[in-house]
Amino acid sequence: MSREEFESLVAKALEDLPEEFAGLLDNVVVLVEEEPDREDLEALEMEPGEELFGLYQGTNLLERDSFYSGALPDRIFIYRGPILRHCDTRREVVREVRDTVVHELGHYFGMEEDQMPF
Repeated sequence: MSREEFESLVAKALEDLPEEFAGLLDNVVVLVEEEPDREDLEALEMEPGEELFGLYQGTNLLERDSFYSGALPDRIFIYRGPILRHCDTRREVVREVRDTVVHELGHYFGMEEDQMPF
């Protein structure tokens, strides 16, 4: 799958968010990257062979207070390489992209891993 098509899937996942969630997105950018940085994998203490599909970096909405400046946007990375390696069909890629976008937005909203729908 081309990078352009993959980026379109990420954009579609964002467009399909329910309005009550989409309306709360503020000062956050979603980026497609080929692979996660080694430093990020080490910081997450990932085992060799484990794949990272997405990553949220920033201050989630629950931790923001009146002193939050938001000078730089929070970032959500969706990693194309790991998702494509994990999925066997286009349908699986579409589902994984959507699930990963929703999962990382869950972190933006302040959800913990055990609270995530995916």
